Amino acid sequence: MRAVRLHEIDRERGPQNFRVEQVDDPQPQPGETLVKIARAAFNRRDVFISQGLYPGIQLPCIPGSDGVGTVAAHGEGARGPAVGTRVVIDPTLGWGPDQRIWLRSAQVLGMPHQGTFAEYIAVPAGNVHPAPASLTDDEAAAIPLAGVTAYRALVSRGGCTKDDVVLIPGVGSGVQTFVLLFAKKIGAKVIVTSSSDEKLERAKSMGADVAINYKTSEKWEKEVAAVDGGPSLVVDSAGGDTFFKAVNVTRYGGRVVVYGGTLGDAKLRPFSLFWKQLDILGTSMGSPRDFAEMLALFDPSTGSGHVIKPAVDKVYAMDEVVAAAESVDKGAQFGKVLLAVT
Repeated sequence: MRAVRLHEIDRERGPQNFRVEQVDDPQPQPGETLVKIARAAFNRRDVFISQGLYPGIQLPCIPGSDGVGTVAAHGEGARGPAVGTRVVIDPTLGWGPDQRIWLRSAQVLGMPHQGTFAEYIAVPAGNVHPAPASLTDDEAAAIPLAGVTAYRALVSRGGCTKDDVVLIPGVGSGVQTFVLLFAKKIGAKVIVTSSSDEKLERAKSMGADVAINYKTSEKWEKEVAAVDGGPSLVVDSAGGDTFFKAVNVTRYGGRVVVYGGTLGDAKLRPFSLFWKQLDILGTSMGSPRDFAEMLALFDPSTGSGHVIKPAVDKVYAMDEVVAAAESVDKGAQFGKVLLAVT
C-alpha cells in the first residue's frame, strides 16, 4: 500500500521530511479491525513529531491520528461495524479503566503505532465507530483527535451548559473550532478572539456571538469582560500572557480549562483564583466514553437540534503531504487540513 512515512526529524525542516512510499499492507490481528482509509487529517502533533518536539519518538513511523474510511476486514474475535460500513477511528489507544485520567502507557495513533496517513490501518475493534451520517468524508475525517480533545475540555472537564458564556481565545485551530461548534450546539453564548479578521468572520458564520481582534483592540480583555459580566468558562490552548488575561477576566465562580501551551508558561495572580473562587482544569485527549458522546453531537436530533459541520481548511493529495504539513506548521489555517488518501 501507499503510505506517508517519516524517517528523520529536524527542528527547522521537519515538515519537508514526510515521504510517500510503498509499504506492506497491515494484517488485522485478533481483536482488530482493518479499515481502508479515504481521508485523513493533520494535527499539530504530526508536525511536532517531524520537528523532534514530541516525547518518545520512534522512527520510521507512519503519522496521522485522524481518519475516515470503510471496514475492510475483521481479525479473529473482533466485533464491530460490518465490512463495508463507513467509519471513523478513535485515535486513543489503551486509555484505561478510569474515565478521568488516561494510563501513562496510553498511546495516540500515528507514532509509535501506525497512523492514518496510509491506505489501510489495523486498529482495536473498539476504536472503530460508524461515521456520522450527516457528514461528508472530508468533514468526518476532521473530527477524531481535535473533536474529542474539544469535547473533553468543554463538556467532560468544563461542564458546559446552555447558561454559560464561553471564551475561546485563538479561534481557528482545529480544536478551538470544535469547541465553538460544540458550545453552540449546547446552546451557550460564545466569545472568540483572533488576530485575523478573516478567521473572526469565519467564526461568526459558525455561530460565534462576539468576535474580538486582540491585535487591533487596545484592551481585548476589557471587551471580553464587558460581555454579560465576562466568561463563565474559558477553554485555552495558548498559555502565556493569553492564559494570564483569560483567568483575570473569568467571572466569579468560573472555570478555566487548559489543554495546551503554544505561547509558553503563564504567570498567575493567586488573588484572581482564590478571591473569585475559580476552577483551573487541565485536560488532554479523551476517553472512549468522551469519543462516543462527542460523535453523538453530530446527530441533528441532539442538543439544540441543528446540524454542526466541522471546519475544513483545505484538502491535499497524498503526494502533496509536504505542502500540507507546512501549512499546519505556519498556523494560518481555519479548521482542519486533510489528506485525500484514496
